[in-house]
Amino acid sequence: MAADMLSTVVKPIHREGYRFIAVFAAVTVVLFLIWQPLGWVGLGLTIWCYYFFRDPVRHVPARAGLLVSPADGVISLIGPAVPPAELGMGEGARMRVSVFMNVFNCHVNRAPIGGQVVRIAYRPGKFLNASLDKASEDNERNGLVLEMEDGRQVGVVQIAGLVARRILCEVQEGDVLATGERFGMIRFGSRVDVYLPEGVEPMVALGQGMISGETVIADLSSSEPRRMAEAI
Repeated sequence: MAADMLSTVVKPIHREGYRFIAVFAAVTVVLFLIWQPLGWVGLGLTIWCYYFFRDPVRHVPARAGLLVSPADGVISLIGPAVPPAELGMGEGARMRVSVFMNVFNCHVNRAPIGGQVVRIAYRPGKFLNASLDKASEDNERNGLVLEMEDGRQVGVVQIAGLVARRILCEVQEGDVLATGERFGMIRFGSRVDVYLPEGVEPMVALGQGMISGETVIADLSSSEPRRMAEAI
C-alpha cells in the first residue's frame, strides 16, 4: 500500500529534465537565503518543473490496429487537413486529430501506431498559441511518417507552442517503433497532430482528455463512423 501511494507522487523523469530541475533547485536555495517567501515560490516552481518532465509508465492496448494518442492533453481539433508538404504524404486531405498539451501535462510523446519511421522532417517557424488551427502551418514543427506492415502510413507532427522553444525527436529514419513507444518530447506547452490513413475515422471527440500511449484515437480495422460526444 505504501509503495502504491509513493508511486502516485514519485514519477520517473525524462533525462532532458535533470538539468532544468537542478537549475530550479539551485535558484530556490538562493531565494531562501535572500527572503524565505521567495524560497517557497521557488520550491513550488521546482516541483512543477519536476512534474513537467515526468515520464510515467503507460499501459498500451495490445490489440493490433489500435491507434493511440501520442500525447497527454485534450483534443483541440478534429477534421480533414492536408499533411505538411515536407512529409511527402500527398496533397489529399486526411483526417487530422490534434492533441493540445498545456504546461501541466506530461510532454513525453509516444508513437500512435507501430511501424517503421520512413521520414523525419523538421521545419523552423513561429511560436503561436498551439491551440490555434494556423499553428499547424506557421509554427516550428517536426514530423514523422510511420509506415505499417500493410503499407499504410500515419503522420505524426510535433508542433511548438507559445512557450515551447525546443522540439526533441529521439528516433531516426529507418527505426522501427512499437505502438506507444517513446519517440520524443516538447518543451513547454505544445501540440501533436496525427494524420490518419485514408478512410479511417476517429473514435474521440473535441475536448476529450487524452493519455499518451493509452487512449485509443482510432481503430484501423474498423469501419465504424466518426464518434460524436457531448459534454454533460
